Amino acid sequence: MNSDNKITIIPAIDLIDAKCVRLSQGDYNQKTVYNEKPLEVAKMFEDAGITRLHLVDLDGAKAKHIVNYKVLETIAAKTNLIVDFGGGLKSDEDLKIAFESGAQMVTGGSIAVKDRETFLNWIETYGAEKIILGADAKDKMIAVSGWQEVSELSILEFIESYTSQGIQKVISTDIARDGMLTGPSIDLYKEIMGQFEGLELIASGGIATMKDIHELNEMNVPGVITGKAIYENRISLKEISEFISA
Repeated sequence: MNSDNKITIIPAIDLIDAKCVRLSQGDYNQKTVYNEKPLEVAKMFEDAGITRLHLVDLDGAKAKHIVNYKVLETIAAKTNLIVDFGGGLKSDEDLKIAFESGAQMVTGGSIAVKDRETFLNWIETYGAEKIILGADAKDKMIAVSGWQEVSELSILEFIESYTSQGIQKVISTDIARDGMLTGPSIDLYKEIMGQFEGLELIASGGIATMKDIHELNEMNVPGVITGKAIYENRISLKEISEFISA
């Protein structure tokens, strides 16, 4: 967490065909292309005082292996942003490519549900500092595979099964809210933080205005991912910049 305990704002860049896009509720048919050049977007974020970036390889998520690593390489080389990379990371080779391409952290979601052994091996190999658990939920049940499947696992049980194995960082997305600009899942985050003291929780999904970010900040949530709200100018980079420097 930040030394002054202020929430870290982490913009998301979602990639399809190496372009910056957004989906609504993970639906590839509801795609908006916001910018043909992700590096330009990343530089704008950096200029606003942002230090972190959540880069999601949607082609990779579909293909079940890393695809857009060249974009990662470019952003990592040409900005100082701390990039966490996710989407389609399924094998040790995928992880190796992600880290060699400049990711400082990676996020594993479906793999943590479907191939626990591999995911635990990643934690052991790279250290908990570099591995983020992706806990995507619908009605508090874990969902996987680009949210096409809802599992039998409750989000709290799922997080517990990995914090006991050393996981410190969790991105939790409430699918019902993702890309819908309906506000974050405050109750869910209160529950997670109540149960897991000291967890580096990153809230994701539903952020619509700076008010949402202020609310999460007041709850002492360590981090928040926002995408669509920035791209649709509901949250300006000026507002983010002022928040960071305040």
